[in-house]
Amino acid sequence: MNKLIYSCVAASCLTVLSAHAQMNAPTTPATPAADPAVAELKAGRDKIAADYKADRAACDALKENAKDVCVEEAKGKEKIAKAELDQKIRPSDSGQRKVAEARVEVAYSIAKEKCDDQKGDAKSVCMKQAKAEEEKGKADVKAMKK
Repeated sequence: MNKLIYSCVAASCLTVLSAHAQMNAPTTPATPAADPAVAELKAGRDKIAADYKADRAACDALKENAKDVCVEEAKGKEKIAKAELDQKIRPSDSGQRKVAEARVEVAYSIAKEKCDDQKGDAKSVCMKQAKAEEEKGKADVKAMKK
């Protein structure tokens, strides 16, 4: 009698474990290539990296501050493109703000670099104007949150 009871208990435990394992098993193997969003993200990032390398190579022919401005523009273009790609893949209000923030930061860094060409009061005025435009851009981004 005891053997029969133990057999039934063991059989029911195995059945429960088997059913639990089947419910928790993935139906298809998760591969990054199978997900089109992941493939699109990878392709987009590869394109952005290639564009950045090409833009950066074009800067090598320039000299002094013109080269610095060119490099800042290439970096900025890359930063904005990455933010836009993330927004395209996973659209959200937060993503839109990140794109806007990237644009403001890039515009400011390029403006600062362009101001380096100037001297004295002209440079000071240029930097103040760049800072004012950055502050306005940040305020606009902050207004997007509301």
